[in-house]
Amino acid sequence: MGTSSSSMLSLLSIILLLSLSWAASDSVHGAFLQCLSSHSQPSHPISAVIYTPDNSSYSSVLESYIRNLRFNTPATPKPCLIITATHESHIQAAVICSKKHGLEIKIRSGGHDYEGMSYVSDAPFFILDMFNLRSISVDIEDESSWVHAGATIGEIYYRIAEKSKTRGFPSGLCPTVGAGGHFSGGGYGNMMRKYGLSVDNIVDAELVDVNGRLLNRKSMGEDLFWAIRGGGGASYGVIVSYKIKLVQVPATVTVFRVARTLEQNATNIVYKWQQIADKVDEDLFIRLILDVVNDSRSGEKTVRATFLSLFLGSSERLLSIMNTSFPELGLQSSDCTEMSWAESVLFSADFAIGTPVEALLNRTRRVQYHFKRKSDYLKEPIPKAGLEGLWKKMIELETPFLKFNPYGGKMAEISPAATPFPHRAGNICKIMYATNWHEEGSEAAERYLNLTRQLHSYMTPFVSKSPREAFLNYRDRDLGINHNGKNSYLEGRVYGIKYFKKNFNRLVHIKTKVDPGNFFRNEQSIPTLPYEILVYLVLEVVISIFFFFGSLYESIW
Repeated sequence: MGTSSSSMLSLLSIILLLSLSWAASDSVHGAFLQCLSSHSQPSHPISAVIYTPDNSSYSSVLESYIRNLRFNTPATPKPCLIITATHESHIQAAVICSKKHGLEIKIRSGGHDYEGMSYVSDAPFFILDMFNLRSISVDIEDESSWVHAGATIGEIYYRIAEKSKTRGFPSGLCPTVGAGGHFSGGGYGNMMRKYGLSVDNIVDAELVDVNGRLLNRKSMGEDLFWAIRGGGGASYGVIVSYKIKLVQVPATVTVFRVARTLEQNATNIVYKWQQIADKVDEDLFIRLILDVVNDSRSGEKTVRATFLSLFLGSSERLLSIMNTSFPELGLQSSDCTEMSWAESVLFSADFAIGTPVEALLNRTRRVQYHFKRKSDYLKEPIPKAGLEGLWKKMIELETPFLKFNPYGGKMAEISPAATPFPHRAGNICKIMYATNWHEEGSEAAERYLNLTRQLHSYMTPFVSKSPREAFLNYRDRDLGINHNGKNSYLEGRVYGIKYFKKNFNRLVHIKTKVDPGNFFRNEQSIPTLPYEILVYLVLEVVISIFFFFGSLYESIW
């Protein structure tokens, strides 16, 4: 047989294998759809919320909640279907049938996960999209609210403000973030120094578990309830809703945004900010943003420090505190604007002063771009020499910018074991590394990713160590990837210790108990304990008991 004949046979073999693979895939998808139909309730037919690639609305539904354009390219793997659940029974059917037919489930509530883990996978998968489940019921008398996972932060703020001008909730700064992922990863915002994180103010939850059961706090138990308040809900089940505890806010709050360049003494001002940001009155939150701009006089590149603040009180009291604690900034009464708490949310999200609060209801992000985010924790002030070196590095890299979110106050009072979120006392602030770009293509992406990593690497001497801590809601694939195979626990521990520190092992034990087959998984999910480690731990307990009773026996005799 000639070479050409062999090549032809090889080609035919490949085509045959691909055809069989496609046929098998179609068979699995068909069986999956049939399963969904058989678990559908007549009053809530699931067929009405299923989008397959041959549906004309498939692409628009898929792309509507992709917030990072890095994961919206022709090469990005696409789901075999999307289920836009409108009822709990849709979630239950999706879990039961995906478990039965081996399709990976991706759970999306708002699409703001920075690495696209809620809507991208290399394995055959479908998306369970929660955006239709977004009801919010506010009970001012009880000072609480039940919030569906698909509701946005902006919608929650608006519905609270609709009922009361003196109630709020400590949560994120971006109005289009979905509650499900935001709350389950921690949830932080301008009021965390006063009231802690979102998870510190969650009192109940509803979740569909691996067996398709709808559980609340009582039926799921305190361990699982603990895990889904900061440990990432998608590792344990599908979060349907959270019950949140509302907090008191003044009828009038004060905001300011003040910028200083290096030529305007930014080095000394930033240095002083590090000394006071986590120690000032807990009603005051001053966020610091560092970026590279052109100096208005020389035209040369310089670093700009922007101080963005929310104060839970009047401008008069704010100025008194600032003049005592942070006179270096030179805050003037003309820099301060009094407004309602709901309006301050829009201000923090870069809306113009005077924007109607109804803008909080807009679920569409105003600007779309490609981006990369990373995180760090600052425990000691960066010395002035270190800041000067940082300015040089930022000017060299030009594009990446930094956001510093101060801690202290309530954050320092809550035990690191109270929730899975461990980054409490001892931190001056959390740092976000941010790079945005509009250029298409893998070469541009790699260039900007590399710039972000360079700045992160430069900061190594100044930030937390052993481990170098990271924030779960700032998902970062650079910290490690879990392939969910035989080394799942070891791979998970690499990023898990950085996100959760000592809480990681408790999360693993809970995961192993409630989802031993590791059904709910992603590239950075909580792993289960492998059989060998379980046996080792059991033997360790047995040996400890044996030695205890042996010692007791010897002491008696």
